[in-house]
Amino acid sequence: MPRRLATLLASGALALLVALGLATPAAAAVSREQKLSVLSAWTQTSASSYNAWNSARLNKAAWSEYAFDWSTDYCSSSPDNPLGFAFELSCYRHDFGYRNHKAMGIFAANKSRLDSAFYEDLKRVCATYNSIVRPACLSLAWTYYQAVSIFGSVAAVNPADIERAAKMKADAERRAGLRV
Repeated sequence: MPRRLATLLASGALALLVALGLATPAAAAVSREQKLSVLSAWTQTSASSYNAWNSARLNKAAWSEYAFDWSTDYCSSSPDNPLGFAFELSCYRHDFGYRNHKAMGIFAANKSRLDSAFYEDLKRVCATYNSIVRPACLSLAWTYYQAVSIFGSVAAVNPADIERAAKMKADAERRAGLRV
């Protein structure tokens, strides 16, 4: 555990120095351990991990020496923004985690955490919506999480699950309108 803490602290310090413009990640050759450290830091369940990944996503050139795979198909064949809920970036980070952990040969040992990080990202998205439609968003978040957890892809989301959430959302909006 102390090694993991040291790794997280080191990657956090590097990210801070980069953000402050005091260092660039491409300043020296990147070792496998350094790449693993950054990859781990960017694929944890916390909002700070998501924010660090997203900051790097917006400045990929600064991280080019790490040779990360930034490709994505977002939410595969499932809607990227089902019922208007913005799941696209959560799916992008999930793809990033899957693709890069597979490339490093450490996917199996990390899949459960990557899926949990995906679910936490989706729940944070849902928290930005009002309490009337949030249950529908959380229902979809759970459905998307179950698809990746069980099948390894959100492509396994059943259209009936999206339709159920759409009904839940419409009913909640209708009830809220009746109370006004």
